[in-house]
Amino acid sequence: MFRHLIAAIALLPLIVACSKQQEPPASPATGEPVTTAQATSEVETVEISYAQVLQLQGVTFNVISPNATASNTVTVSTAGLEIDNSAWSQEVDGIVTGAEVADLNVDGSPEVYVYVKSNGADEKGSVVAYVANNRKSLSIAYMAPLSDTPGAADGYLGQDEFAVLEGVLGRRFPIHGDGGALTGKTRQMQYRLAAGEAGWTLKPDRITEF
Repeated sequence: MFRHLIAAIALLPLIVACSKQQEPPASPATGEPVTTAQATSEVETVEISYAQVLQLQGVTFNVISPNATASNTVTVSTAGLEIDNSAWSQEVDGIVTGAEVADLNVDGSPEVYVYVKSNGADEKGSVVAYVANNRKSLSIAYMAPLSDTPGAADGYLGQDEFAVLEGVLGRRFPIHGDGGALTGKTRQMQYRLAAGEAGWTLKPDRITEF
């Protein structure tokens, strides 16, 4: 019996220790969960809805545009120019519908013509043109507005079409009468590339109707 009593006394501290519950670890003072910061790298991508590569006389033109419905831009970069192949970018009024390369003035240095259509119901057309100056660098060429040519804007309500022709840039559009009704006639214009004091221009050379 004495042995049993000693055994019971020896086991008592162990029983007491086992009966105690462990207290949960203290939470942070703020009570907020602890998180691990993760470094993220976000690369903004631009969706390209128009892209075309054109080549002529050893010069390559790369034409791209996101064709955004608002604040659209067109970017033209080159390869093969002797001094500067920097990209040119500018805002355009509408979306890019096409592009062509040519050497209208037959000087051995090509040009690129980018066709733009406005987003309005009239779909007015415009042209973005760049000239390779002696195959060294790019310069922009400006197209004179229709209002600069007497009678050219009469009955004009858009719906332009552009195309490179023999030595000229062609443009045509339907002619509208009073109230905007179509007359069934078409006005066709031809533009020649000319160098001026202020730079390159596309000047009307001939106007016909049919």
